[in-house]
Amino acid sequence: MSALRELYQQILNCQQCGLAESRTKVVPGEGPEDTAIVFIGEAPGWHEDQQGRPFVGPAGHFLDELLGSIGLKRGEVYICNVIKCRPPQNRDPLPAEIKACQKWLDLQLELLHPKLVVTLGRYSMMRFFPGETITKIHGKARKQGGIIYYPLYHPAAALHQRSLQEIIRADTLKIPLLLAEAEGASELKEKPQQLSMF
Repeated sequence: MSALRELYQQILNCQQCGLAESRTKVVPGEGPEDTAIVFIGEAPGWHEDQQGRPFVGPAGHFLDELLGSIGLKRGEVYICNVIKCRPPQNRDPLPAEIKACQKWLDLQLELLHPKLVVTLGRYSMMRFFPGETITKIHGKARKQGGIIYYPLYHPAAALHQRSLQEIIRADTLKIPLLLAEAEGASELKEKPQQLSMF
């Protein structure tokens, strides 16, 4: 069993906050362990809570469409959320719930070693861009610790506000260039290290 699979088992047994009492299924995340890109949403919704998989409802279908627009398939990227259990009535996650789940997300990113992290929505954005607002920084990448972080509106918000649909589509189109930049930067870092060995 891989380290990520072992982590899933720990997440499935988590009782760190009150959401453990109301959830149907825990939603750890899914995707290849060797991917360069990770998408992080906010919290599971009703569909996700039923299936134990991230982004399988209407917002997930829109995310699939966005991925298709840049030549990617769901199976090529890793998808997870800031919190792993559905808040009742799909309410916003509480600070205590986000804090309780923070270690799980940190461990996932540590195991995945992504080159590009795409945040979906304000709660995901706030995890990596504290003090910022999604309206100001969406579509603007920032590099930190060798990883490029790229904030987007949440696909669900775009479904509710049609004006956001074109914005999120346009922001998504920048991902391939960011990914190429992230992968190119890592290759440049590796070459000098290889040369120094001889």
